[in-house]
Amino acid sequence: MRIYLPARAADLAADSIAARAAHAVTPALRSAYPGESEEDLEVPAFLAAADTSLALLTATDAPVRVVIAADVGAAEPARGEDPTEVSAPEVPWSAVVSIHVDDPDDGEAAALVRAAVGGDEEASEAAGELDLLWFDVTERELLRRLLA
Repeated sequence: MRIYLPARAADLAADSIAARAAHAVTPALRSAYPGESEEDLEVPAFLAAADTSLALLTATDAPVRVVIAADVGAAEPARGEDPTEVSAPEVPWSAVVSIHVDDPDDGEAAALVRAAVGGDEEASEAAGELDLLWFDVTERELLRRLLA
Protein backbone atom coordinates (compact mmCIF):
# COMPACT_ATOMS: atom_id res chain seq x y z
CA MET A 1 0.00 0.00 0.00
CA ARG A 2 1.35 3.41 -0.99
CA ILE A 3 1.00 5.99 1.76
CA TYR A 4 1.79 9.69 1.75
CA LEU A 5 3.30 10.92 5.00
CA PRO A 6 3.07 14.63 5.76
CA ALA A 7 6.38 15.79 7.17
CA ARG A 8 8.70 18.66 7.93
CA ALA A 9 12.25 19.15 6.66
CA ALA A 10 13.59 18.06 10.08
CA ASP A 11 12.05 14.60 9.54
CA LEU A 12 14.58 13.96 6.78
CA ALA A 13 17.32 13.62 9.41
CA ALA A 14 15.48 10.99 11.49
CA ASP A 15 16.52 7.33 11.45
CA SER A 16 12.96 6.43 10.38
CA ILE A 17 9.66 8.20 9.93
CA ALA A 18 7.68 8.09 13.17
CA ALA A 19 4.17 6.66 13.21
CA ARG A 20 1.64 9.35 12.35
CA ALA A 21 -1.51 10.20 10.48
CA ALA A 22 -0.89 9.84 6.76
CA HIS A 23 -2.94 9.64 3.57
CA ALA A 24 -3.61 6.85 1.10
CA VAL A 25 -6.14 5.37 -1.28
CA THR A 26 -8.62 3.82 1.15
CA PRO A 27 -11.84 1.84 0.67
CA ALA A 28 -13.76 5.01 1.65
CA LEU A 29 -11.99 7.01 -1.05
CA ARG A 30 -12.63 4.29 -3.63
CA SER A 31 -16.34 4.23 -2.78
CA ALA A 32 -16.52 8.04 -2.98
CA TYR A 33 -15.09 7.94 -6.53
CA PRO A 34 -16.21 4.68 -8.14
CA GLY A 35 -14.63 3.93 -11.48
CA GLU A 36 -11.54 6.09 -10.90
CA SER A 37 -8.15 4.49 -11.46
CA GLU A 38 -5.73 3.89 -8.59
CA GLU A 39 -3.45 6.55 -10.04
CA ASP A 40 -6.28 9.10 -10.14
CA LEU A 41 -7.23 8.26 -6.55
CA GLU A 42 -3.66 8.81 -5.38
CA VAL A 43 -3.93 12.51 -6.31
CA PRO A 44 -6.34 13.53 -3.52
CA ALA A 45 -4.35 11.42 -1.02
CA PHE A 46 -1.11 13.15 -2.04
CA LEU A 47 -2.72 16.62 -1.92
CA ALA A 48 -4.19 15.92 1.51
CA ALA A 49 -0.71 14.99 2.75
CA ALA A 50 0.68 18.25 1.35
CA ASP A 51 -2.06 20.20 3.15
CA THR A 52 -1.35 18.32 6.37
CA SER A 53 2.36 19.03 5.99
CA LEU A 54 1.59 22.74 5.86
CA ALA A 55 -0.44 22.41 9.06
CA LEU A 56 2.55 20.76 10.80
CA LEU A 57 4.93 23.62 10.10
CA THR A 58 5.95 26.22 12.66
CA ALA A 59 7.66 29.56 12.15
CA THR A 60 11.03 27.95 12.95
CA ASP A 61 10.74 25.21 10.28
CA ALA A 62 12.12 25.46 6.76
CA PRO A 63 9.28 27.06 4.73
CA VAL A 64 8.60 24.01 2.58
CA ARG A 65 5.91 21.36 2.61
CA VAL A 66 7.31 17.83 2.67
CA VAL A 67 5.46 14.68 1.60
CA ILE A 68 7.16 11.31 1.89
CA ALA A 69 5.76 8.51 -0.28
CA ALA A 70 6.31 5.00 1.06
CA ASP A 71 5.12 1.49 0.39
CA VAL A 72 3.96 -0.34 3.51
CA GLY A 73 2.15 -3.61 4.12
CA ALA A 74 -0.94 -1.88 5.47
CA ALA A 75 -2.23 1.20 7.23
CA GLU A 76 -5.45 1.43 9.18
CA PRO A 77 -8.05 3.85 7.80
CA ALA A 78 -8.87 6.62 10.24
CA ARG A 79 -12.42 7.20 11.36
CA GLY A 80 -12.43 10.93 10.62
CA GLU A 81 -14.10 12.87 7.85
CA ASP A 82 -11.14 12.70 5.46
CA PRO A 83 -11.55 9.54 3.34
CA THR A 84 -7.79 9.49 2.59
CA GLU A 85 -6.58 9.54 6.20
CA VAL A 86 -4.85 6.46 7.61
CA SER A 87 -2.89 5.67 10.73
CA ALA A 88 0.60 4.90 9.46
CA PRO A 89 3.10 2.77 11.34
CA GLU A 90 6.72 3.77 11.83
CA VAL A 91 8.27 3.65 8.36
CA PRO A 92 11.90 2.76 7.67
CA TRP A 93 13.69 4.72 4.96
CA SER A 94 14.03 1.45 3.02
CA ALA A 95 10.24 1.59 2.40
CA VAL A 96 10.35 5.16 1.08
CA VAL A 97 10.12 5.57 -2.69
CA SER A 98 10.19 9.35 -3.05
CA ILE A 99 10.23 12.66 -1.25
CA HIS A 100 8.26 15.67 -2.47
CA VAL A 101 8.97 19.27 -1.41
CA ASP A 102 8.24 22.83 -2.42
CA ASP A 103 11.03 24.26 -4.57
CA PRO A 104 13.58 25.45 -1.98
CA ASP A 105 14.94 27.99 -4.50
CA ASP A 106 11.54 29.59 -5.08
CA GLY A 107 11.36 32.65 -2.86
CA GLU A 108 7.71 33.29 -3.71
CA ALA A 109 6.76 29.76 -2.66
CA ALA A 110 8.67 30.17 0.61
CA ALA A 111 6.89 33.47 1.26
CA LEU A 112 3.50 31.83 0.66
CA VAL A 113 4.33 28.96 3.00
CA ARG A 114 5.57 31.38 5.69
CA ALA A 115 2.39 33.44 5.38
CA ALA A 116 0.24 30.31 5.53
CA VAL A 117 2.07 29.14 8.65
CA GLY A 118 1.29 32.55 10.10
CA GLY A 119 -2.42 31.97 9.55
CA ASP A 120 -3.03 33.67 6.19
CA GLU A 121 -5.84 31.64 4.59
CA GLU A 122 -5.30 33.09 1.11
CA ALA A 123 -1.62 32.15 1.27
CA SER A 124 -2.59 28.66 2.43
CA GLU A 125 -4.87 28.24 -0.58
CA ALA A 126 -2.21 29.63 -2.93
CA ALA A 127 0.43 27.29 -1.48
CA GLY A 128 -1.94 24.40 -2.12
CA GLU A 129 -1.85 25.25 -5.82
CA LEU A 130 1.95 24.91 -6.03
CA ASP A 131 3.45 21.73 -7.43
CA LEU A 132 5.88 19.86 -5.23
CA LEU A 133 9.22 18.74 -6.65
CA TRP A 134 10.02 15.02 -6.80
CA PHE A 135 13.20 13.59 -5.26
CA ASP A 136 14.28 9.96 -5.19
CA VAL A 137 14.85 8.60 -1.69
CA THR A 138 18.56 8.25 -2.55
CA GLU A 139 18.67 12.08 -2.61
CA ARG A 140 17.48 12.37 1.01
CA GLU A 141 20.82 13.51 2.44
CA LEU A 142 21.31 16.07 -0.32
CA LEU A 143 17.77 17.34 0.24
CA ARG A 144 18.27 17.44 4.00
CA ARG A 145 21.37 19.63 3.59
CA LEU A 146 19.60 21.82 1.05
CA LEU A 147 16.71 22.47 3.43
CA ALA A 148 18.83 22.96 6.57
